[in-house]
Amino acid sequence: MSAAAFNSLIRTLARSHVVGDATRDFSAVLSREFELEGLGDAALEGLLRHTGAEAGAILVARDEGMEALASHGLRGIDGLAASDHVRRVLRVDRTELLHVDAPDVIVDSLLVGQAAREILVAPVTFKSVPLGAIVLATPGEFGRDAVRLLEQLRADLGLAVNNALAHDRLERLAAVDPLTDAYNRRFGLARLREEYSRAVRAENPLGILMLDLDHFKTVNDTYGHLVGDRVLRAVAGACRRVVREGDVLIRYGGEEFLVLLPGAGAADVKQVGERIRRAVAETFVEDGDLRVGVTVSLGGTTFREDAESADSLIAEADRALYEAKVSGRDRLVLA
Repeated sequence: MSAAAFNSLIRTLARSHVVGDATRDFSAVLSREFELEGLGDAALEGLLRHTGAEAGAILVARDEGMEALASHGLRGIDGLAASDHVRRVLRVDRTELLHVDAPDVIVDSLLVGQAAREILVAPVTFKSVPLGAIVLATPGEFGRDAVRLLEQLRADLGLAVNNALAHDRLERLAAVDPLTDAYNRRFGLARLREEYSRAVRAENPLGILMLDLDHFKTVNDTYGHLVGDRVLRAVAGACRRVVREGDVLIRYGGEEFLVLLPGAGAADVKQVGERIRRAVAETFVEDGDLRVGVTVSLGGTTFREDAESADSLIAEADRALYEAKVSGRDRLVLA
C-alpha cells in the first residue's frame, strides 16, 4: 500500500510538471505575438501540441458574431460559432469534454477525413468577459489531464487575445477613416506603394480606380452636411458590396475615393468600375420625404512596365477621372 501510494504521488507530481511545463511554454509563445492573426496560429499550434488534439479552432468575437481566428483539420468552421456546445460553454464559462456517441452525426463529427470521438470546448474570457472559444477534437481519447491543462492554457490565451484585440482596434483607428469606414489616405497610400512594389517584383498586374461623387457640393448646399455625410457613408458601403475580395477601398480626400485592385488587368478594372458606378447610382439616402441619390465618375488605369512609380499610377487615374467629368459624368474612363 505504501509503494502504491508513493507511485501514485510520483505520477501526480510528474503530471503536475507536465502541466507546468506546458503552461510556461504556451505563455512564452503567446508573449511573442502581438498581431491577432499571428497569435491565433501560434496559440492553436500550442494547444494541439500540448493537448494531443488532432484538429482544432480558435474563435473570436467580432462585431455581432464570432469568426475563426485560426483552424486546423476541421470541417464546417462557419457553423462552429452557432453550435449549441459553444454557446453553452460561453454561458457557463466552463470547459466541456464531449463524447461523440454517433460518429456519423455531422454536427459533432468535425474532423476532416475521419470521425471525432471526443471534443473539447472551452471559453476564452478576460475578467469574465467572453472573447471567444476553443474547439479541439480527436478521433481517439484525450489524456486524463487534457481538461485541466486546457483550463490553465485558456486563462493565458484570454489575456493575450484581449491585448491583441486592443492592439487591433488601435491599429484600425489609425488606418480607417471614421466617417466612411474606408482606409484613410495615409494608410491607403502606404498600401498602394506596397502593392506597386509587389507588382514590379512579380510582374503582376495592378489596377487603380479613382472615383469622385458628381455634384456633391450641391448635395451639401441643398440638404446640409449631415445628409452629405450619410451620402458618403452610403457610397462607401455600395463600393464595398461590389469590389472583389482583396480589393482595398480608400477615402482619398473629401468626396474622392481610391480603389486598389491587386492582380487586376484592364478588363478587371473596367468590370469592377462599372459595378461600382451602377451600385452607387442605385443607392439612395432617405431624409424625411426626400430621397437623395448621387452618381460617380471614375478614372481607371493598370500597372505597366513604363510606370515610374505608384504616384504615376494615381496621376494617370486622376487624368482619366477628369476626362470622365468633362465628358458628362456618371461614367468610367480608362487611361
